[in-house]
Amino acid sequence: MPRPSQNVDQALLDAGLELLPQTGCAGLSVRKLADHAGVNLGMFHYHFKNKDTFIRAVLQRVYEEMFSALTLKVDPKRPVLDNLRAVVATLARFGRERQALLLRMAADAMAGEVAVLEFFRANLPRHVAVVAGLIAQAQREGLMAKAPPPEVVAFLFGAVGAPVLMGGAVQAQAPDAVAGVIERHVLSDAAVARRIDWALRGLSAGGGSR
Repeated sequence: MPRPSQNVDQALLDAGLELLPQTGCAGLSVRKLADHAGVNLGMFHYHFKNKDTFIRAVLQRVYEEMFSALTLKVDPKRPVLDNLRAVVATLARFGRERQALLLRMAADAMAGEVAVLEFFRANLPRHVAVVAGLIAQAQREGLMAKAPPPEVVAFLFGAVGAPVLMGGAVQAQAPDAVAGVIERHVLSDAAVARRIDWALRGLSAGGGSR
C-alpha cells in the first residue's frame, strides 16, 4: 500500500506546533489537532500511532532546526569567544521565538509528562555540550577563568537566557508601553548581545579581580 503524502505529516506537525503552547501535552486533543490541520483523524494514527509519539516528533522538529543553526555558528577558523557569543545568541533567539512553547514544556516536564521528559533527556545534553566545549576551549587558551564548565553554562543561562524567558512571559501580559521597554532592553538582539558581553567580561581570565 503506498504511503500517503508527507504533506499530511507536515500539516499535523504544523498544527501541533500552533496548539501545544496553548494546550500543553495533557490538553492536546487528537481530534482537535486533526480538525485544526484539516486532516482525517485516521491519518493521525497512520502517521504517528499515538499522542506521545506525535509530541516527540513536534518537539524534535523544532529542536533540530535550532540545533542546525547552532552548529553552523561554530567556525573553527574564528576566535573561540566569537563562536561562543554566536552560539549563546542563537540559543537566546530560540528562547525568544519559542518562549510560549518552552514555558509550556517546562510546566509539562514538572507535571511528569513522559514525552517531554524523554525529549529533554535526549536533547538537552546536545546543545549544552556545544556550549561547554567552547567554554573549555576558551579556558585552555587562557581567555576564560578556570571554573567547571557546567557552572559556567548555568551562569550564562542565568545572565542571558533566563531574562529572555521571563521577559517574554511578562511582555505578553504587560501594557504596550511596558511591553515596548521589555522588547528594547530585554528581548532585542542588541540587549541580548550586551548581556553576553557583560557575562563574558565577568568570566574572562582575571575578570573578577578588575
